[in-house]
Amino acid sequence: MNKKAPIGIFDSGYGGLTVFQEVQNAMPDYDYIYLGDNARAPYGNRSFDVVYEFTLEAVKFLFDQGCPLVVLACNTASAKALRTIQQEDLPKINPSNRVLGVIRPSTEEIGALSESRHVGVLGTTGTIQSESYLIELKKFAPDIVVSQHACPMWVPLIENEKYDHPAGIQFIEEDVKMLLAKDSHIDAIILACTHYPVIKDKIQEIAGKHIKVVSQGPIVADKLSHYLLSHPEMDVQLSKNGTKTFYSSESVSVFNEKAARFLGYPVAAIHHSF
Repeated sequence: MNKKAPIGIFDSGYGGLTVFQEVQNAMPDYDYIYLGDNARAPYGNRSFDVVYEFTLEAVKFLFDQGCPLVVLACNTASAKALRTIQQEDLPKINPSNRVLGVIRPSTEEIGALSESRHVGVLGTTGTIQSESYLIELKKFAPDIVVSQHACPMWVPLIENEKYDHPAGIQFIEEDVKMLLAKDSHIDAIILACTHYPVIKDKIQEIAGKHIKVVSQGPIVADKLSHYLLSHPEMDVQLSKNGTKTFYSSESVSVFNEKAARFLGYPVAAIHHSF
């Protein structure tokens, strides 16, 4: 039997930490390796080919660390790279390993959260242009009417902590109102970027109490837990010592400072260059 190993969690930057935190809170006994490709972030405006190339490099790195299961805690990577990696690369690299994304879990749940059957999606330009949410929602809730809006300024605002400044608040208000102007019947909004939970309260305030604003972290954590229950052959490969290891392609001092703000506790990352 192979040596037991951690769950790998990858994001282009810091947003995936919101997913990591929810997963780790729900499954505290497991070991985790988090990799942030902060030096090359953001991925949101990059081409499909570049996102695929960068994501595959990250997945291979986590496999090299022994992770048999990798979660892409990044909507852009999930939208632009996951399917190709699952279908073309995994069979060649290691057919028994698994790579999961964040889009399918979210679309599986959104149908139960909307009474009007009209939902909104807020995401990066890359995620919105990929139409991944439209495609997946047609599978799991084909009756739902979907309106999308890209918010290219939000990730820089969040990573640079400018979202509470007057100009940042104005960007957020404009984007939320532009989405809601597309369909007055929207009663649920998916935050289709793992950075966005940082500003969830502000989005909720703008959208109004009658609209459910849905973060992905709790959904992904719940789905991953159920996945491991239904796939004991994967669960048995995973180590359970409650450890957390962080890697960043950026300066580790910068990563440590920002990650500590996301997580609420000190982080000591290891540098990894691509």
